[in-house]
Amino acid sequence: MTELVKYEIAGGVAEITFDDGRANVMSPAMLGALHAAVDRAEKDKAIVVLAGRKGIFSAGFDLKIFAKNIAEESYGMLRQGAELALRLLQYPQPVISACGGHALPMGAFLLLTSDVRLGVDGPFRIGLNEVMIGLTLPHFAIEIARHRLTAPYFNRIVTGEVLAPADALDAGYFDRLTAADDLLPAARLAAAAFTGIDMTHFTASKRRVRAQAVAAVREAIDSEVTLENYKRRLGQ
Repeated sequence: MTELVKYEIAGGVAEITFDDGRANVMSPAMLGALHAAVDRAEKDKAIVVLAGRKGIFSAGFDLKIFAKNIAEESYGMLRQGAELALRLLQYPQPVISACGGHALPMGAFLLLTSDVRLGVDGPFRIGLNEVMIGLTLPHFAIEIARHRLTAPYFNRIVTGEVLAPADALDAGYFDRLTAADDLLPAARLAAAAFTGIDMTHFTASKRRVRAQAVAAVREAIDSEVTLENYKRRLGQ
């Protein structure tokens, strides 16, 4: 495992902590390390607790990669992120996200594809701000948001609005807010509660509940997030 991501497992629960020492941008290196961590969790058949830095879950994709206007790099990063979100959406064991601060586009996707989403109150921004930073919402992001956000807030993603944690709770990004010091203990407690259930029924139920969303996200990724589309967009 790279130093960007730490993987620890105990009692059937894998804690995946990602920390780049700065804004936790979803760079190709970070995404690759997260995919590797999920690979390990799948092999271990583990419940997952996903946690970022104190004060910031993730600031989203690495905009420096997009700014280079190199189709292969932009496509590769976006595809990695989209596939990671889809993996969490259909991961067979519970996924608990512990968000200790800001969560912007890719960070928000991770929340929206987790089973239990815990956040903290504070001066933080949560949401899909693509429009406000000069990007068009990818179709896969729209399908992820459609699956979890309440109808009024889903329609507001076209404005690129970001929300305070309390509003993000109402919108559907979070299931519960905790005090900052209680965040990780609460996530661990939530994970521990799942260790006593028959996971066969959880997995089967999750597949049924998520089936339409998984199919829609899969179709959106395969039809839009392609190298050919990126080259066409950049005139390459």
